[in-house]
Amino acid sequence: MTTRRAALGLLATPLLLPEARAQSWPSRPLRLVVPYAPGGTTDQLGRSLAELLSRELGQPVVVENRPGGNTVIGTQAVAQAAPDGHTLLMASGASMILNPLVMRRIPYDAERDLSLLSVTVETPLVMVVGPQVQARNVAEFTALAKQRPMNVASVGIGNPIHLAAELYALSAGVELQNIVYPGSAPALTALLSGDVQVMFDVVLTSLPFIRDNKLRALAVTTRERLAVLPEVPTLAESGYPGYEASTWFGVAAPAGLPAPVEARLREALAAAQRDAGFRQRFDSLGLVVQPPRDAAAIATMLRAERERWSGVVQRRGISLE
Repeated sequence: MTTRRAALGLLATPLLLPEARAQSWPSRPLRLVVPYAPGGTTDQLGRSLAELLSRELGQPVVVENRPGGNTVIGTQAVAQAAPDGHTLLMASGASMILNPLVMRRIPYDAERDLSLLSVTVETPLVMVVGPQVQARNVAEFTALAKQRPMNVASVGIGNPIHLAAELYALSAGVELQNIVYPGSAPALTALLSGDVQVMFDVVLTSLPFIRDNKLRALAVTTRERLAVLPEVPTLAESGYPGYEASTWFGVAAPAGLPAPVEARLREALAAAQRDAGFRQRFDSLGLVVQPPRDAAAIATMLRAERERWSGVVQRRGISLE
């Protein structure tokens, strides 16, 4: 009888291990991989989240910067990590949606290998023109663009800034020549000098030029107007119903987390998003802290994003290879 009980105990042990591990989680410091260089806005976001998560979970959350490959290097590291809840990713629309659409060979499958736990902030974009462009609104710019070629500045192929412009071009029936710059600063310099006529830029970087009347904001790309630019209409209000484009950042983990661990992580992230200090800090930078969403709402958002951008990528023939 003793031998039989021992054998049954050994058979039952593997079934209990995942639950036991979940109950003891987190058992060590967590790692938050930020696939961008230190010092930027995304890095600041990651470090603020790490501090709040550490407070919620009772373990240090260490930020690890893994830049390169248009977020692929850091994203791959998390996609291949053990799904035990101790490795997290500062995810984005680029890593979860756009890279898989524009890169033919990518070392991870975002849908299969990663689980998006939180859409933390939205980074709105604004359609801005330089001082040489005689257009006060989107309708006037569209009329000009149908009369003569226009150059649009971007900071790469297949990123949100580029694709927001392509979505407008498809919606308006105009052709824009994409001119790629190595960053927002040189792109804005080109816009100010008249080398390019328009840019769909992150609000954070264009806002000082808009407030100094050096650039003219024609529209924002979000569903609703922005508190930092309340007088600027949306693209939808400007004659393009349904137009919406922005970049977003959130937190993902390797797929296959134990259910209790995933639930606890979602709770901790939701608490961070509700934190008044966190909201105030990033709202003041032109980022819109999002209300917490459940798993079903996040899945719906991801499907809509893939559908929207896959259509743009296919119709415009956009590829990084």
